[in-house]
Amino acid sequence: MAPCQSSPPSLSLRNPFIEPAQEINDLIARRAYELFESSGFTHGHGYEDWLRAESEILVRSRVEVTETEAGFAIRVDAPGIDEKDLEVRAAPRSLCITGKRQESSDQKDGATIYSERRSKHIFRVQLPAETDPDTVHATVSDGLVEIKLLKVGLSKKVAFAKAAAV
Repeated sequence: MAPCQSSPPSLSLRNPFIEPAQEINDLIARRAYELFESSGFTHGHGYEDWLRAESEILVRSRVEVTETEAGFAIRVDAPGIDEKDLEVRAAPRSLCITGKRQESSDQKDGATIYSERRSKHIFRVQLPAETDPDTVHATVSDGLVEIKLLKVGLSKKVAFAKAAAV
């Protein structure tokens, strides 16, 4: 698998979670409300509506996190998501990967055309150790996102200096 020759996904060092989490939560809430509305505002199904909305909006992606002494290698399956639609945001103990995959279906019924387009998102966070956001390296190739981060504060073995004789 050859690495992608274009530029890597955009990297941002701002708070990596507030904006995408709010955007995704808003999308899920809107869709859950649409489901509630379509059932005639029938109460008692809020949990099911939320889970259905979540499954329509979020992508369940395989994620593999490998830890070495020096850092982390993260691999995320993102089939059908173009590199231009991916974003990686890094913070010292967290990583946020968002991507949008457009899904569409067209159905003809006489002269009427029905078209539905939905976005699917990936959203992952949490690293078991602190990393240096300035050392993030991300590539995309054939639907596979690969991210490498270096840990900070690696302990070093310190040799004792000989004390001067007094």
